[in-house]
Amino acid sequence: MKRGGLGKGLDKLIPDKKIAESENEKKVEVKVEKQIEKVIVKENTGEPLSVKLALIEPNKDQPRSYFDEDALNSLADSIRENGIIEPLVLKKNGSRYIIIAGERRWRAARIAGLKEVPCVILDLTEQATFEAALIENIQRRDLNPIEEANAYKKLKEDYNLSHDEIATKVGKSRSAITNSLRLLGLKKEIQEMLIQEIITEGHGKVLAGIEDLDLQLEIANEIRDNSLSVRETEKLVNKRLNEKDSKKDKKEEINQDLENVYKEAENELKSIFSNKVVIKHNNKNKGKITIEYYNADDFERIMKIIKSGERK
Repeated sequence: MKRGGLGKGLDKLIPDKKIAESENEKKVEVKVEKQIEKVIVKENTGEPLSVKLALIEPNKDQPRSYFDEDALNSLADSIRENGIIEPLVLKKNGSRYIIIAGERRWRAARIAGLKEVPCVILDLTEQATFEAALIENIQRRDLNPIEEANAYKKLKEDYNLSHDEIATKVGKSRSAITNSLRLLGLKKEIQEMLIQEIITEGHGKVLAGIEDLDLQLEIANEIRDNSLSVRETEKLVNKRLNEKDSKKDKKEEINQDLENVYKEAENELKSIFSNKVVIKHNNKNKGKITIEYYNADDFERIMKIIKSGERK
């Protein structure tokens, strides 16, 4: 898959050891759609720096918000045995550091009892920091569908990026970005099902085509209870929407028949009183009839007609 900008991978941001050995401070060119011209990687030997865990803090704008505890504990066991193979990527923040990539490794390192971890320090703008964190998570497939959709939403709303621009940065198609964002229109209960992997992203995309949120949830529960495939879900959704359209058409037909009845009654009353008559009604067959009069004599004339039942 072709990737653009930071979508080429975080490995492109980290200098080769042979290059770094020739200078203490190297500038690495990174294309980020005119957002960043240069990234400065500071280190003395070409190897990652060792940074105290106490000086590292997570990025509040990290796209990923859900971390599986069992998976973290498993990673912590691996770190105790083998150490951290891939360094964290950090950004300087005063006397401390913010994580650009590697929060999962940072969390596991804390569980494992490490005091220091290998890191590479990058000097990035706020937007580039977010983009790098997003891309790293996408490449590792660490984000659930809702986290990914919220990340695209942030790029769109906070940084005014179009769907095409987002697609270029993360190495995906424009339609993939659009379909991902549509997941945020799902009912909250369904979004939670996606996060918990009760239903798949494919199911979510089918459900996103339903405007009725209650119907969305009803079908989502059927997917869960009956282990429906995406194809089976599509058939079920089409069936329910056709049934709904049929009921809607029938209801509209009935309502139109009632409108015709009330319109005929209005015209008949107008011919009897020779005045404007308006009939207002609701769906419960309740309403009111209004007969206009224009002076006292007109009022008396109307009352005589009502009392006598005769047309003047």
